[in-house]
Amino acid sequence: MATKSKAKAKAKAKPKAGKTLNKKQLTHLEKRLLEERARVMKELGYYDESFNSSLQASDGDLSSYSFHMADQGTDAMEREKAFLFASQEGRYLWHVNQALRRLYQAPDKFGQCEQCGEEIGFERLDALPHARLCIKCKAKEEDGKRR
Repeated sequence: MATKSKAKAKAKAKPKAGKTLNKKQLTHLEKRLLEERARVMKELGYYDESFNSSLQASDGDLSSYSFHMADQGTDAMEREKAFLFASQEGRYLWHVNQALRRLYQAPDKFGQCEQCGEEIGFERLDALPHARLCIKCKAKEEDGKRR
């Protein structure tokens, strides 16, 4: 009889790995992901416009003065900076799209850590809806990258 009560105590102490988010939480996270996706797409559209306008401006100079080398260097630096920001946004868009794909393909598993299987937590997902790792596993991953 004492062994049964110990087994019950262990079962209660151990967190459930298969706990899922409710329908309202999933709908909220889907909305957040779609809003993030729209924001990033708008941002990438802005970068696309700035790339096109800077290329056109460098082609058709209406001024009788030639570009100074410092101006050309500044323009090149600004184009490179915009390209780096756009590539960062592109990576973020990929992560958001992957999260939407996970949400649509397996909504019952959405919100579970990909490494340990524990629940990620709604607060973390609300702040970072594309998160795929719990706090502990993400901390381990970042510690491994620092070494």
